[in-house]
Amino acid sequence: MAVPCSPVLAVVCWVAVSVVAWSAERSNPAQRPNVIILITDDQGYGDLSCHGNPVLKTPHLDRLHDEAIRFTDFHVAPMCTPTRGQLMTGVDALRNGAMNVSSGRTLLRREFLTMGEVFANSGYATGLFGKWHLGDNYPYRPQDRGFQESIWYPSSHIGSVPDAWENDYFDDIYCHNGRPRQFEGYTTDVFFREAIRWMGEQAKAGRPFFCYLATAAPHAPHFVPERYREAIRKALDTARPQLLNAATGSPQADRAAFENELVRFLAMIANIDENVGHLEEFLATSGLRENTLLIFLTDNGSTFGPRYFNAGMKGGKTTLWEGGHRVPCFIRWPKGGLRPPGDVPGLTEVQDILPTLVDLLGLAVPPTARFDGISLAPVLRGESSVPEDRVLVINYSRMPIKANHSTTNSDAVPRREGAAVLWKRWRLLEDGALYNLDDDPLQERNAIEQHPNVAARMRAALDAWWAGVEPRINEFQAVIVGDPAENPTRLTACEWADVFLDQQAQVRRGERKSGLWHIEVATPGDYALTLSRWPYASGLKLTEGVAETPVTDGVFKAGEAWPIAAARIRIGGTERTTGVTSDAIAARFVLPLEAGRTTLETMFLDADGQEIAGAYYVTVERLRRTEKPTKVILDTDMSGDCDDAGALALLHALTDRGECEILATVVNRKDKTNTSAAAVDAINTYYGRGNLPIGADKIGPTDLQRTSAYAAVLRDEFESDIGPDDRAPDALTIYRQILDSQPDGSVTICSVGALSNLAALCRREPELVRKK
Repeated sequence: MAVPCSPVLAVVCWVAVSVVAWSAERSNPAQRPNVIILITDDQGYGDLSCHGNPVLKTPHLDRLHDEAIRFTDFHVAPMCTPTRGQLMTGVDALRNGAMNVSSGRTLLRREFLTMGEVFANSGYATGLFGKWHLGDNYPYRPQDRGFQESIWYPSSHIGSVPDAWENDYFDDIYCHNGRPRQFEGYTTDVFFREAIRWMGEQAKAGRPFFCYLATAAPHAPHFVPERYREAIRKALDTARPQLLNAATGSPQADRAAFENELVRFLAMIANIDENVGHLEEFLATSGLRENTLLIFLTDNGSTFGPRYFNAGMKGGKTTLWEGGHRVPCFIRWPKGGLRPPGDVPGLTEVQDILPTLVDLLGLAVPPTARFDGISLAPVLRGESSVPEDRVLVINYSRMPIKANHSTTNSDAVPRREGAAVLWKRWRLLEDGALYNLDDDPLQERNAIEQHPNVAARMRAALDAWWAGVEPRINEFQAVIVGDPAENPTRLTACEWADVFLDQQAQVRRGERKSGLWHIEVATPGDYALTLSRWPYASGLKLTEGVAETPVTDGVFKAGEAWPIAAARIRIGGTERTTGVTSDAIAARFVLPLEAGRTTLETMFLDADGQEIAGAYYVTVERLRRTEKPTKVILDTDMSGDCDDAGALALLHALTDRGECEILATVVNRKDKTNTSAAAVDAINTYYGRGNLPIGADKIGPTDLQRTSAYAAVLRDEFESDIGPDDRAPDALTIYRQILDSQPDGSVTICSVGALSNLAALCRREPELVRKK
């Protein structure tokens, strides 16, 4: 956050921006520049060959560096969510609410306009490709915050708790405009390819575009195609004498493991650089290059820099040292009338980008919008320099790694003393250490006693800044449940308040933690809450562990089973407990909820009633009000095709929602495998309705002329007790019994497949069919 100008000056600057934005709405769309922001994940200032890296070669990013205006003292937060929220809003992390990478503190407050909304409101097509990390549920998702096209993955990294199960950077499932979709290829290739495709479509349609391209790489896990590693290995061998010696004192095995991960990390950046080359080729061949404003930056300091090469700085990701938050920022707009390419000194920050774009491009913003950053448009035009006396404050919420439960005194609660204050070349860290980078670039000598006046001035700036953010630092944002925009809503442990559980590796290990969700019930009514340890896509039962799983470029470790016997929820002032069977995949509660803010907490219990851990996944669904659920008999050729299994599962889901009542299932056409009834019984039992009547066609006019590939598997691998079709009750007998027991006009028969049973029923009992 900048603390430079008086309130009067701030108002004058804001009015000027508003007038420009209002008048710019009348400009010709074909002449408006396109905008691309490219941000990489965990790549530091030194992880570029143009910044002296002795191992990595980044020729395409180096060329961009040479052609760009470069802010050389540019700062972000030391972690990704705070940086991304500040980028999207121009507002400090502790003010906009997105202050941590998980733990219930990633959600961007709804009252702040995002960059996507600003561009969309200004007539631009808007697209996000890659990492969002500012909320996975309504109303915080990209599609809720101004992005008309979005291909993204949830939370902090590929392989996070809410991500598609066992995504591994290759052929992953991402969220495309609100729906899961699998994309072929390596993650970085996919996001660049899809962004280029979309930009080409907008250009062809004559629409100016804003493309936010946010890679997953080089964030861990460091999965990358092998072909990028070999050159890195050779370069590492050559450069080893020049590298920092942090790992040389370690045992050989530790050094080898570190170097293997370093090679993978740098190979991921080499792949990014190759894709930057593809992007540049697209811009050149499409004729878009000259009138496209391209910004490149990274989201925090390097995860590896302090251990091999750090461009003359101390510290990396998650630290307040210079290497934790000083990152590259390159800006190129050939047709924009900007100053010549070159270095621009002076303190700048990620919060400056949005107000700069508003000013530079004349974007539409409401008169109530306020930014903590400043416009650098005059600097980019060569009309002025960065304010010399500017003060920046960097602060964010720390990761509560050790917390097992939500508490009020968590390490995640931001503190005034958790800040870095930047002024000129001075750095005040945690209100206790002062460094002058001009004569101490590695921040090794605390000069606070020698320069008390400097420290006092910086503390005063910190006090003024803290007074502005402190009242709301512990105000959690709520996920909205029961809104038509997202119903059902899936909550995951990554949003537990001040508890860190954001990795599928933690889910597999079964870390014994629990936490509170802050939720807001949109509409009063009956809600179903379904608690799981595993995501549904895993196919795992509550009490099962998970086996070691080989993936494209690595192995996911095995995880232990839990002895779950019961589940408990607390929501508001209501507490409920239910037993859990050994073959259950989830525990389900249905209860009425009033509209408004509340908290939700869950717990799995063992047979002795002892707590195990909270549910990592909870689905919350507002049930449709149904006066009389539809009564259904399903008539199915279960062994014929798998659509029959899906139809029966759908009926069970509708029954769970209170919209349907399954009266019975009858199987039609005599089946060669003799397993249709058993397959039906297995599905019914799986959904907790193993006592539903089942009838079988004994004398169907034709046999199915193939052997089922799955009915016998359902019989053998899932619980059922009805036995072969020959021993099941006759289908017509079941029909007669069920129809006789129901009021007239109350039954719906749903037939999937052959109509042999239904035809026989109509021939033999026409009056019964007409009545019921």
